[in-house]
This record gives sequence, structure tokens and C-alpha cells, in this order.
Amino acid sequence: MKVINRIKLKNYKRFSSFDTRLNDRLNIFIGDNESGKSTILEAIDHVLSGSRSKIESLGISSLLNKESIQSFFENGKNYVELPKLYIELYLNECHNPDLNGDNNTEGITCDGLYLICEPNEEFSANIRDVLDQEGENFPFEFYSIVFKTFADRSYSGYNKYFNHIFLDNTQINNEYATRNYVKTLFHSKTEIPDRIILENKYRKIKNDFKTDSLNEVNEDLSYQFALKSNSKSNLETDLTITEENIEIEYRGKGRQCFIKTDFALERNETELETVLLEEPENHLSHIIMIQLIERIKGTDQKQLFIATHSNMITARLGLRGCIMLNSAGVESVRLDQIEESTANFFMKAPDNNVLQFIMSKKVILVEGDAEYILLEAFYKKEVDDELNKSGIHVISVGGKKFKRYLELARQLGIKVAVVTDNDHSYQKNITDSYADYVNDNWKIFGDTNEEQYTFEVSLYNANQDICEELFSKGRRSLTVLEYMLQNKADCAYQLLVEKGGEITAPEYIKEAIAWINA
Repeated sequence: MKVINRIKLKNYKRFSSFDTRLNDRLNIFIGDNESGKSTILEAIDHVLSGSRSKIESLGISSLLNKESIQSFFENGKNYVELPKLYIELYLNECHNPDLNGDNNTEGITCDGLYLICEPNEEFSANIRDVLDQEGENFPFEFYSIVFKTFADRSYSGYNKYFNHIFLDNTQINNEYATRNYVKTLFHSKTEIPDRIILENKYRKIKNDFKTDSLNEVNEDLSYQFALKSNSKSNLETDLTITEENIEIEYRGKGRQCFIKTDFALERNETELETVLLEEPENHLSHIIMIQLIERIKGTDQKQLFIATHSNMITARLGLRGCIMLNSAGVESVRLDQIEESTANFFMKAPDNNVLQFIMSKKVILVEGDAEYILLEAFYKKEVDDELNKSGIHVISVGGKKFKRYLELARQLGIKVAVVTDNDHSYQKNITDSYADYVNDNWKIFGDTNEEQYTFEVSLYNANQDICEELFSKGRRSLTVLEYMLQNKADCAYQLLVEKGGEITAPEYIKEAIAWINA
């Protein structure tokens, strides 16, 4: 099985440089908007496709890193300092001498492919003329596009080394994308001799139709009807995919996404080796998403690359296959050092917020819905600012999950304030329980008064008059505190709506807010 072990970028789109190793089977790229998830999938697609026309249609100006261009102008427009764009894919041993060599930026002997866009030396005089002009006129038009192996062998889309497909579910209604998908799948399911035979048979059928069926119509006409026979009307352009005799184009968007991914993952003798999936969650319901995840998990003979915003895909396919990107930088963070038990926990945990947590710099973890509902009001009163402007995320995870999230925080360097109950024993349930989780980057906050064993008790004691005013009416058998303990989320919501600007946070929550802001 051919595998991409590493990708290295230079001056490609948002990446002035980028370098990361890859997993043999599953690679999940996660990150905020503009972090480069799609860019990396596109880069892999460019190199594997070997398509010069694709690069030309996109334009060097849209691919070359903008900062490198600006730096070139700021440093005096020296010809020899013109930026070069390259994408290198380092491969496992493919047992093909045409792939093996040291023609790469590392100078190491291994299998690999690369794309380079650089100034074409044949036009050096023209390039210098452009650079001598006043202003910032960059010579994009004089850049060459070269696809080569590490053995210094040229290749193209007609003699490429990998069978791959790029499925972008954000473009589900794009006719060209669908046609290209069908063509790629057709190529992956058939050998070249078989395709040639099929294409010949199809052309003969069209000719027979003209002879047998159109002749009567054309007999008395000065101009005759015929079937198109050019390159835009052949077997590959006329093919589609059906499910239960319904063409894929007439299925709903969600079903189209599922069918395309499912079909691409099927095994066959000429199977695809590399599958690139852009936001596979698009248009899928919860149930269909689970089916798709199970389908992906069961795929073991292909290398998969997935860019996603989905908590479910991120967690259920395995955190150890995740590569995190951030729009604030160009370095990647791999999650493969997370303990296997923690990764497995998030696979099974329902309704987790793991992706939100991973993408945060500061987090307050709370134990229940009531704390979550009121945290924003507490924060505003303590800091005199809006929580949503702070860059701090509040996540309700349940007390038993805190340590799992702290395992992630340990690897990612996330600052975490844990807000939890003492459950009648501060020493046992906080001090001793978290003794192995001492870290400068996180801190555990609970009420040191063991009589205030849970959030509602601490909240009531800090806001007794307000709570009595709101909840005492109609109380017969239950005290106000007992009522609050039995209706935690509802009471928290009522406090927020009616007294959100007046309520006071329990002391340990005040301390957590102050610490996370420090």
C-alpha cells in the first residue's frame, strides 16, 4: 500500500513554510477558519494529480504566498531572491525506482513526488525587465510549473503514480466537480485496456444509433441531426452514478455526499490509494453521519485525509489521528501522544465538545448546566466585559470527564480553570483527587466550605435574598434551597433572565474567573 509519510510546503498559499509527518491510514485536520485545513488537502491533490492545467487555471498568483511576495519587494526586488513555491510528498517504500532519489529539499534518499513553481530561466531577461519597472509588478506569467519525482523523473496526469480522489462536499452542487468525481471513480474501478474497449463500444453504439434511428429523420433534410462525438461528449462525460436506478444528481445533498464518499471507499482490484475528504459532514443528518463514520473506520486499505469542523468526526474517528492547525500560526500540533484510553473515551462519549476544547487557548470547565448558564453573567459582573469577547470558552463536561480534558490540555498547552463541587470533602474530592494533575497551566476551583458541597448551595448562600424573592412563592413542602437542588437548570435560567445583573458569583468561581484572566 502506497503511503504519504510527510508533507512539506514552501510559499504555498498561507504557509510560508509547513512540515508535518502523516499517519499511514487516517489523518484528520482540524482547526479554525483560515487555518489551512483545506489548503493542505488541495496541496496533496495538486501533487498527486500532476495536472499542469489545474495549476494554470488556478493561477500562480493565487497560490504563491502573499507574504513572500511582499518581502521580495521590500528587500529590493533582487532577481535571485524571487520566491519559489514547492510542495513535497515523502512516501513510504513503493518499490519503484522512478520514485526513489535525493531530488528534494532535504537531500535525503527516499521515495517521493513534488511540485515546484519557480522563475523560468528561459525568460530571465523578460523577468528582469518586469522587475526594473517602477512599482510592484510581480512576474507571475514567467513562472514554470514542474512535476517531478525524487528520482528527478517528470510526470503528469497521464502517467501519475497514485490513484487518488478529492471529494469536496462543500461543492456538492458543482456540475464540474460531480463529473470529475465520476470520471475519477470510473478510472479507479477499471483497467486502461478495459476502458479503451468500453469507449470503443460506446462510440459504436452512438454511430449505430445515427445509422439505424436518425436516418429516417435526416432523409429529406438539407442539414442532418447527429450525436456529438467530440471530447466533451464521450463515455466518460456521459457516465453518472445511480442508486436504485436514480441518478445521483437527483438525490438530496446529504445522500449525494454519503454515496460519493461510500463509493470512493469501496475496495476493488484497482482501488484508490488515497482519499481526500473536505468536510464530509456537510448536509448529513446525525444518523447518516454515524453511518459514514463507521464506514470510514472500516476502511483499512486506503490512506485517508479529512478536513473537518465536526466534533463527532474528530472524536469518533480517533483523536490520535488528528493534526491541529490554527489561523494564528503555521505550525501543526499532532494529538498522537494522547493516552489511548483518553482517545477511546472521547470516541464513546456522547455530545462532547472536544473540538471546541482543542481549538481554545483558555477554557473554564464546569460540572453542570446551571454553572454553564450563569457563568457569562458572573464573568460580566467580575470583569465588566463580555465573555464572548474574551477568547475564553466555557464548556460543561460533567465532573467525571474533567481529567480526560486535562489530558488534552497537557499536550496542547491550553489554560484551564476547572470549576467543580467538593461533594462534602474538599480534601478527598479536590486536593487528593487531582494530586497527579498539578500543572501551572490549569487549576482546580471548588468551595472550601464543605457544607457548601454543590454549586446550588454556594449560589444560594451568596444570593439568599434574591433566591428567596424568586423561588419562595408557592413553596409548601420544599424549602427554596431544596427546590433549587431539584430544579437546577430551570432555576439558573430564571436567575439569569430576571436577576442576571444582580447575582453574585460564589467565591471559588470569582477566583476561577480572576485566575483565567491573569
